[in-house]
Amino acid sequence: MRVTTSMYYKNIYGESNALLSKNLFDVNKQIASGLNIQYAQDNLRTFAETMRLDNEIATLGQIKQSVQSAFKVSDQTDAVLGEFSTSMNRARTLLLNAANGTNSEASLDAISQELRSIEDHFKNLANTSINGQYLFSGSAVDVRPIADDGSYMGNDGLLKAFTGSKTSQQYNISGDELFLGEKKLVKREVTTNVVQANLSAKYPDFTDATVAGNSALISSSSTIRDLMGDGDNIVDVGVLKHFFYVSGTKSDGTSFKEKISMSDDDKVSDLLSKIGGIYGNTPEVNVVNVSMNSNGQIVIEDKIKGSSKIDFHIVGATDLSGGAAADVVNIDDLGDGESNFDKIMLGTSTATNQNLHVKEFIKSSLSAADSVLATNSIEGTLYDRTEFSKEGARVSSASPQIIRGTNAFATPSTKLSDVADLSQGTAGTLDGTSFILEGTDVNGVAYSAQIDLATAGSTFTVGGNTYDIFNVATPRTAVDADEMRYKQLMDVMNMVVTGNLPAAAPGTSAQYDSAIASADLRGRVFLTHDGKIEFEEINTGVTKAAIAIYDANSGNFAADASVMTFNTNNAITVRDPKTDFFKTLDEIIKSVENYKLYPDSNSGDIRNVGIENAIAMMDDLQDHVYRAHSQVGAQSNALDTSLQRTEMLEISSKSLRSSVVDTDLAQASLTLAQLNTNYQAMLSIVGKISQLSLVNYL
Repeated sequence: MRVTTSMYYKNIYGESNALLSKNLFDVNKQIASGLNIQYAQDNLRTFAETMRLDNEIATLGQIKQSVQSAFKVSDQTDAVLGEFSTSMNRARTLLLNAANGTNSEASLDAISQELRSIEDHFKNLANTSINGQYLFSGSAVDVRPIADDGSYMGNDGLLKAFTGSKTSQQYNISGDELFLGEKKLVKREVTTNVVQANLSAKYPDFTDATVAGNSALISSSSTIRDLMGDGDNIVDVGVLKHFFYVSGTKSDGTSFKEKISMSDDDKVSDLLSKIGGIYGNTPEVNVVNVSMNSNGQIVIEDKIKGSSKIDFHIVGATDLSGGAAADVVNIDDLGDGESNFDKIMLGTSTATNQNLHVKEFIKSSLSAADSVLATNSIEGTLYDRTEFSKEGARVSSASPQIIRGTNAFATPSTKLSDVADLSQGTAGTLDGTSFILEGTDVNGVAYSAQIDLATAGSTFTVGGNTYDIFNVATPRTAVDADEMRYKQLMDVMNMVVTGNLPAAAPGTSAQYDSAIASADLRGRVFLTHDGKIEFEEINTGVTKAAIAIYDANSGNFAADASVMTFNTNNAITVRDPKTDFFKTLDEIIKSVENYKLYPDSNSGDIRNVGIENAIAMMDDLQDHVYRAHSQVGAQSNALDTSLQRTEMLEISSKSLRSSVVDTDLAQASLTLAQLNTNYQAMLSIVGKISQLSLVNYL
């Protein structure tokens, strides 16, 4: 075969030159770009690994940014709660100073003014923001959380930082949790507010008021005669002539209403034991602690933690003439008596029955004489038939609606049966339950309505007409008693109070809905954040409306206890698992402003807890804030740990990516040198071969 020039260039120079040129180009490209490959086609495995690492690095960058932002919020929250704790310590110190009985009113005024300034400071702290976003508004970060009146305007939303695949970390404390949260370990405690004097000490001779005695307060060792008084100087041993009417609610939400009969020689401690027995105490186990404080006031502490249900009311009665006037079935029959024992002794009583001594243990801010429900002037006999309090255009209840199973506040969608005591009446159902709704409407006209709950269909009757209460299902029918919700109850209340009733009775669903719509233009009935029913008249500064709603059995001690209570003249709450920070703080400060060391219905705000109890309430608030502060600290630590871990992973991923895709300059330079040497060698060989003659080839 003859070797030609074309064969030489094709087989020796052409292919080698192309291959070396490509390799030289690739190495120079790697050195210039710093990357092993430029395109997927260069190396599929390296490209796939690089893309995976790029995605991981991008994800870690997002996590890092998320955690850094969250840590700033959590860290700032930590600082704010630290300032909260400092200010609360100062407030507690001021309360301890105020509890010193040697303070003058001027000194207490100075203390209360500083407490008010601390309250303002708390509101400013609560409204702290970062970059225009409020710390304590929940997820509504653009909403100012605490209004001027201390009410919470945010929500209970939680903010979470993305910390990895399917993982997140909470980094905020919502104002709902901080200012309205719940302390599961706190035991509810209530107290009466009427100071009880020892009548035997004050009047040694119950037949002669001029016989001088001494001032003394009732204690648990006093006798019932010391507490209730007498009409003669004979101690009637074993004669049951003193009667106590006790109403309330147990820890499990069960209502009770019982009459206790006692004799002169019985001890107050015996009365306390009987009250404990009503709540369920046994010789072996106490479910409540019932005691008497140094002011002769009954204090009840729930031994079950985390329940806000226990309630208490008591009224005593003694017929000083030895008759049976104190032993009644309907509590209203005590209205003829006299609650001021001094007037009985001094002969100045104007009561119908001046021999009937009615002992008040609890008084509310409502004067019974001003109530549309008043059948007598003795306020202390009323328990759950009290009229809602009125302020401006609003009429408000004082009793929160609490779900039995969860201890949560009711909402408009909550069924009445979830709150009611279904052990009363027909067991297990609201069928047959009736509520009385009465007062004056927005025009000042008196009304009286009855709401009847029935399985066959619930109704309400007013002005002699009975209307169906419709459900929201299809077809629309009168609602089943156990399916009726607070929204339906409040719609009925709003229709009656505003005077907008269905066009016909029992009415169609369209007429019912039309009446609700018309009523909503005049007023609204709603549940507050703490589960209390409230009415507000629209487009007026002062409403003429008055409202009271109660179980039809209320006041009848021969009937079952009330299935539900909506407003009560009850014992004052000293401690409760549920927190309302600014409302509690306001009550604490008012105890100093009213110069009250303890609850006392004789002066000032008669429902105020007093400074001594205010200190315990401040302790609970501090504990609540400390727990929230600890939670924030734990969140900050978790975020910091997550941030450090993310930064470490980010560095590791970047290093791994660099090892996969970045050029090793030393190796590339060595390869370049080798390729240059090879190229030069090839050119040298080609040059020598090119100089050979045909004879040399042959």
